[in-house]
Amino acid sequence: MKPLTAQSFNHIPLSVLDLAPINEGSAASESFKNSVELAQLTEKLGFNRYWLAEHHNMPGIASSATSVLIGHIAGATSTIRVGAGGIMLPNHATLVIAEQFGTLESLYPGRIDLGLGRAPGSDQATAHALRRTLGRGAEEFPQQLEELQKYFQINPGARVRAFPGEGLNIPIWLLGSSGFSAQLAAQKGLPFSFASHFAPDYTIPALNLYRDNFKASEVLEKPYAMVGVNVIAADTNEKAEWLATSQQQQFLSLVRGMPTQLKPPIENIDDVCSPIEKAHIEKTLDSRSTIVGDPGTVKEKLIRFIEETKADEVIINSQIFHHEDRLKSYEIVAEVFREHMKYQ
Repeated sequence: MKPLTAQSFNHIPLSVLDLAPINEGSAASESFKNSVELAQLTEKLGFNRYWLAEHHNMPGIASSATSVLIGHIAGATSTIRVGAGGIMLPNHATLVIAEQFGTLESLYPGRIDLGLGRAPGSDQATAHALRRTLGRGAEEFPQQLEELQKYFQINPGARVRAFPGEGLNIPIWLLGSSGFSAQLAAQKGLPFSFASHFAPDYTIPALNLYRDNFKASEVLEKPYAMVGVNVIAADTNEKAEWLATSQQQQFLSLVRGMPTQLKPPIENIDDVCSPIEKAHIEKTLDSRSTIVGDPGTVKEKLIRFIEETKADEVIINSQIFHHEDRLKSYEIVAEVFREHMKYQ
């Protein structure tokens, strides 16, 4: 594998994290149509990756069958990398993941990423329903990772082999929202993606842990960190703040333990939540990693985010109810970023 380094790019790449939102009153089929349109647009705009995340038992997220949806998006695009951000490995048998992503890489060679997380991607009851007889949890994640890596190696003497999968060059990323995966990615010499978009307090400590402990590997000569950020951009600050209330309501439903479909914007989030609930929302959607505003505001805050995190790549999540506003948000980001990064 050609080593992946920041010097491989003449600017910091932008990527997309799509949670495949199901809007209130809509269905998964509409979500998938919207995802295809967003992937095609961001490919034209020059975005580097399009990642989908595994969640279960969530009425507002349609990407539970993540590998299936990756294939759907890859088939509707031609150049953008498509992958998992991520597959929650403790939910699965490693052989199955190797075969699924071996299949995807065989169908769309050179375009598939395999990002791995160790959380269940849902509540404990759902995790139990997913795992059933696997009997494996997050604590066995390092062993599962090693198993998975071996399935992609050529090993004629192994009793169990992954076909397709064996011998294929599929980049593996580790994902995290704390220090565990940061340290494991450093030990393994793998690229690391940090979920700053919902864990802002741990961003800098986790990135420092990764970079300070990184060991070069055949995959990577130097640490490579992609950092997640929420961006909701519009023509005016007022409209962006209004659009942002959909994401705020989504987190409010999680705080209450009653996840819902993505709700339309409202005039004032204070009308639907208590002061304690609002404090929870503001802690998660902290201004350090949630950028809301007009083009000038987005430019200023995105530059600051990159400077503070020293990100090699930025992956953007935009939970916006109206599809046309979501497309517009990514267009604004691409334009302001392109203007600023010309000197990079």
